[in-house]
Amino acid sequence: MNIRNMLPEDYDAVYALWRSCPEMELNNLDDSREGVLRFLERNPETSFVAEEDGQVVGILLAGSDGRRGYIYHAGVLAEFRGRGIGTALIETALEKLRAMHITKVGLLVFRDNSTGLRFWEAKGFQAREDLAYRSCTLREITRLQ
Repeated sequence: MNIRNMLPEDYDAVYALWRSCPEMELNNLDDSREGVLRFLERNPETSFVAEEDGQVVGILLAGSDGRRGYIYHAGVLAEFRGRGIGTALIETALEKLRAMHITKVGLLVFRDNSTGLRFWEAKGFQAREDLAYRSCTLREITRLQ
């Protein structure tokens, strides 16, 4: 397995991987080619793919606002799960964020994604009961089914 920075030309394989994950929530703007390429322009060194025999089998988008790091849309193809690919992607991203002097990393997981919740908790990501998440939509998005 090889882990490397995600490149714009990886988008089709990454999008297909995301679509293969039933627990993945995608939308028409942020997860479009344009949205992901815009994200990669702002975060060229913190998003990674895992490859096996030239096939993208894992993905982890991560970024930073200069103070905090954030993880978005991590996934591994179902037939490759349980091999440590997700863990390797996380460790790679966290190492890069540490090198950028980021001290805390956050992520969001939908409450009904029990697989994701268990995975992230096992990796040391804890629920914050002292926070209430809020958002404000600036452009209408459509969740993809």
